[in-house]
Amino acid sequence: MNYLQLGRTGLIVSECGFGCIPIIRLDNDEAIRVLRHAFDRGITFFDTANAYRDSEEKMGQAFAGMRDKVVLATKSLLRSAEGVTGHLENSLRMLRTDYLDLYQLHQIAQEKDWQEVTGPGGALEAVLKAKAAGKVRHIGVTSHSLEMALKLVRSGLFATIQFPFNLIEEGAKDELLGAAREGGMAFICMKPFGGGVLDNAAIAFKYLRAHAGIIPIPGFESCAQVDEVLALYEQPNVITDRDRDIMDNYRRELGKRFCRRCEYCQPCPQGVMITPAMGYPIVAARMSPPVAVEFCRKVMETVPGCTDCGACSKRCPYELSIPAILKANYALYEQHLKERQA
Repeated sequence: MNYLQLGRTGLIVSECGFGCIPIIRLDNDEAIRVLRHAFDRGITFFDTANAYRDSEEKMGQAFAGMRDKVVLATKSLLRSAEGVTGHLENSLRMLRTDYLDLYQLHQIAQEKDWQEVTGPGGALEAVLKAKAAGKVRHIGVTSHSLEMALKLVRSGLFATIQFPFNLIEEGAKDELLGAAREGGMAFICMKPFGGGVLDNAAIAFKYLRAHAGIIPIPGFESCAQVDEVLALYEQPNVITDRDRDIMDNYRRELGKRFCRRCEYCQPCPQGVMITPAMGYPIVAARMSPPVAVEFCRKVMETVPGCTDCGACSKRCPYELSIPAILKANYALYEQHLKERQA
């Protein structure tokens, strides 16, 4: 494992980090085991958020007594100073620390978000106050909007930018990466697997490693997954023509508008299991329709509950027409179900 400076912060971190959403699916002991295994293998940068259920609490337990050996990043979706202050204090308690290495304003995607967090009584005011008090060492920001991300980088207010980047979400490649580099900002790469739709770790990381200086934060939920990715860093990064063909196949199959499984659309007031249902065509293509209909039955049976209220689409940072996609996926599921029963 190589180590690099996190932008202009002076913090030294592993070139591959750990995105801690998946540990919410693990029981306490297993989550701690995976986190400690990642650390033992050389990962020192761990990213989470107040919104990720018990992720912070599990991290706090995993790294108790070794705070100076890890770099901890967390974040809040709230826009007000009062709200973020509460989140920040809770994060300190859950992570069992008196300071946070990196605190990020999360998902600043629209102009109204920017105005709220930077205005009087906004979130940035609270984080700056926390930094002055020594509770936050550095301030970062995350976004899913390329236009806004460029504005955030050029504001000069933040030490890091976290943005989706992978072989099928390449928007950051042409301008954002360069702007971050010129501004001395670290580029933290969220969604290295495209939110889970890229199932070939070797190909995904060959692409990422071709872009110097970025710090991917894959989500791990097993020690085996940690080992699989870190093994890739133990060898030179060589991209062959065959690798490029595989990358192009992913791009053709998935297109530019697909569910990234960020889960901002949830929860559905009608109980529709939106995220897994959005991915049904991919599961069917990977597993074959006869297997997929059984594997996804519980999920897909919730889709008819959709009332087309539009709440999910309003929350989607990618502006997907979620109800329409769900209906199309359900029609495909019904077709596969009939074929299986025939």
